[in-house]
Amino acid sequence: MPISGVHFNGSVNLPDADTVMREISSRIPHGVRRMTDGETGERNYWIQFQVEKFAQMPELESLGRDRAYDTGGAEAPAMPKLRLVAGVSPDAVRWPNLGYADAYGTSFELFAGLQADGTIPADVRFQMQYPTPIAPLAGTITPEDLPGLAASYEAALFADLDRALAVIPHDRCAVQWDVAVEIGLLEGGFGPGTRASLDEIVPGLARSADHVPEDVPVGMHLCYGDYGHRHFMQPESLALQVQLVDAVLAAARRPVDWFSFTVPQNQREQGYFAPLRELRAGPETELYFALVPYHPDEQPAGTTDEQVGLIDARLAESQSGARDWGICTECGMGRVASEEVPRLLDLHRQILEAHGVANPGLP
Repeated sequence: MPISGVHFNGSVNLPDADTVMREISSRIPHGVRRMTDGETGERNYWIQFQVEKFAQMPELESLGRDRAYDTGGAEAPAMPKLRLVAGVSPDAVRWPNLGYADAYGTSFELFAGLQADGTIPADVRFQMQYPTPIAPLAGTITPEDLPGLAASYEAALFADLDRALAVIPHDRCAVQWDVAVEIGLLEGGFGPGTRASLDEIVPGLARSADHVPEDVPVGMHLCYGDYGHRHFMQPESLALQVQLVDAVLAAARRPVDWFSFTVPQNQREQGYFAPLRELRAGPETELYFALVPYHPDEQPAGTTDEQVGLIDARLAESQSGARDWGICTECGMGRVASEEVPRLLDLHRQILEAHGVANPGLP
């Protein structure tokens, strides 16, 4: 089946949202269904944006800083480790303005202007990316304080999303939840004693999907981390991601409109893709696979062709059936060197052109 579109998981290492949206539109004029603002500025390192706000809260005190997992170097920022100040009840915590709604309100105005002048096609939606509620807390708040704070932070994050959706037209936007910490917990990737079960993880993801109004598309990015430009572990196959998709689709009260899957760039083993036979996503759910390599010069020739063939074959054997699907990078492009971003955007277009989507008139 032809590759039918591209998906952007969020961050793009370019100067500002205007540059991000113009570069995507000029280099990939077909196949983009949702437009990211690139998570530029203070949002550029995912949940660090939130965690640094927590560090300023009077109800919390610092225990120092650390990295979520071994990155093999010092590229990733160390995050604060925090606990409740002695005598402070979790019920007394007042979360600050989380900032996403403000940022997306500003970016949507840019998006609307670019759509009005024809730079962005009229059928493209504005995509907002949010971390799942547990993500900023899991590696930051001490384990003894985490249960008491999780529900109130979830409420604050959902309220921030509500503020954004109160000002951005529902027929022009979409929401993505970034599912990385949950993958780490399911894989036991954060060290001894950190493993969680699907039964523990899925309800929170279903609540996140269900909180988005049904007239707004919602999707999930399944991520193995890009902390210090390294995964917390390399996935051995798509088995866990497929199990998670099937479980979330069964648990959520509303449809989930897309999922993006992690595929390491040189992965071409049949066993990696074999679990797609178990996928039960219906045709209303778009599927995106990370076939756009961050380091294309290091990828053996023919890898993408093999990956496409393996995905097509396994989907044809699944309950989902033979179907169109799309491509993305493994994570965002926030940790890509800025001078490499144009080449990666061009690579999205080139893969589309090579596998069934013609873009006449492009160089």
